[in-house]
Amino acid sequence: VQLVESGGGSVQAGGSLRLSCVISGYTYSQFMQYCMGWFRQAPGKERELVARASALDTGYADSVKGRFTISRDTAKNTLYLQMNTLKPEDTAVYYCATESDYCTITGGTWRGARYWGQGTQVTVSS
Repeated sequence: VQLVESGGGSVQAGGSLRLSCVISGYTYSQFMQYCMGWFRQAPGKERELVARASALDTGYADSVKGRFTISRDTAKNTLYLQMNTLKPEDTAVYYCATESDYCTITGGTWRGARYWGQGTQVTVSS
């Protein structure tokens, strides 16, 4: 399984970006069913889960609810993260990840990410 992200960049506060992650190695049904999501890591901070998507639902960190939307295009084997109303605190390296199964949820969060992309930088200036 390979993941390749794109779409990062620099934007002013209040702006928007859309991240893309092409995932190869899954069949159509696997892409539809398996868990996938986006994490981010800011300098000096721990990596945090931003959003995840399963066959049944989506989940978001409280800090991005109402501003970010996760989605997937099965025709393109691509996972997206639409980020609106960006804030300086959204600045981080963003990683897409997937688990070759349904979401493993432990302690209320997804902990089963096994395959990772290389990361893409998002910088939001005030």
